Amino acid sequence: MPKIWSVSELVGQIGQALQERADFQNCWISGELSNFKNHRASGHWYFTLKDEQSSLKGVMFKSRSERVRFVPSDGLKVIVRGNIRIYEREGTVQFYAEEMEPSGLGQLYLAFEQLKKQLAAEGLFDPARKKEVPRYPRCVGIVTSPTGAVIRDISNVMGRRYPSMSWVLSPAAVQGETAPREISAAIHRLNRSNLVDVIIVGRGGGSLEELWAFNTEIVARAIAASRIPIISAVGHETDVTIADYVADLRAPTPSAAAELAVPILYDLQFQADQFRARLQSALESQIERKRQRLEGIANKGPLKDPFWRIDQSRQRLDALHMRLQEGMTRFVDGKNGILNLLAAKLDLLSPLTILGRGYAMAYNEEGRLLRSVKDVELSQQIYVQLNEGRLGCKVTEKEI
Repeated sequence: MPKIWSVSELVGQIGQALQERADFQNCWISGELSNFKNHRASGHWYFTLKDEQSSLKGVMFKSRSERVRFVPSDGLKVIVRGNIRIYEREGTVQFYAEEMEPSGLGQLYLAFEQLKKQLAAEGLFDPARKKEVPRYPRCVGIVTSPTGAVIRDISNVMGRRYPSMSWVLSPAAVQGETAPREISAAIHRLNRSNLVDVIIVGRGGGSLEELWAFNTEIVARAIAASRIPIISAVGHETDVTIADYVADLRAPTPSAAAELAVPILYDLQFQADQFRARLQSALESQIERKRQRLEGIANKGPLKDPFWRIDQSRQRLDALHMRLQEGMTRFVDGKNGILNLLAAKLDLLSPLTILGRGYAMAYNEEGRLLRSVKDVELSQQIYVQLNEGRLGCKVTEKEI
């Protein structure tokens, strides 16, 4: 009688048979991705690999998916390395992926193109947002490895062009897994320090893998967020990285970056001498024009004979003095004539003048002028004022 298998037993035997097939372990599969799902809570990827005739479900756990440098999507042709096993719960054959790369296109290149497209869409490559590199920096910041040849090349170029130029090294690994975070942190340190006016970020040449730190999103965003202008100098002239697109200025080599960042001291001194000579010539010309104008003013008018104006003023003063005297004389003479006329009128009205014509004035004992016989009584003492002298009289008779 044939053996009757339980479902679990049969599925277990199939799974064991698959594991015992050496060519099903650590094998490569080529196919097109579909039904791709990134389970963000766990970080696991679920997908289906298919070709024209068949399809196979696959899974890549978080510990493996984190190492993939591009973003998978439906329709993308890939090659996947992993193991073929059975998912016992559902009794389905699945491919457990360990590694995934684009088919016919390098994984790093695809990741480069994807990030480039994303950042370009965000405007990080827009020329309008790029900052101008200062022509005369006071201090230069450098982000690179402290032990590499790059720092020596940059310092040698700066020492040759501008021996007294100050510079600050913000060290960072430029290759390896920690490099992107270290480069980003080094850029942030220089921005917080407020010591430098321009930053050079760079390293020497190498393969795409060796330069990959400068193709990462964290470095690109650190460069874009820098308030200090950044010159990118990564690899050789033919090497182009994401950092080159985001930076405010790209240099073909680190040495060229130092030449772009630092002016030649001799050229500055020569320019300063030219400016000094032009300024001196302009001042001398201005002084000569002012001197000629002053001489022209001095040779005419009052400045030519300064005592002429004094003599003119004296003559005018004499004329005003004479006019004042004549005016005062006419004023006094006029006032004297009026005074004489008023004196004559007053003299005519004077009581003394009346007395001089033979008249007299009578007063009572209190000195009040008597105007009527009714103002006195008989036997009353009165006084009579004559032109010359006064008489004391007693009233003996009244007649009206």
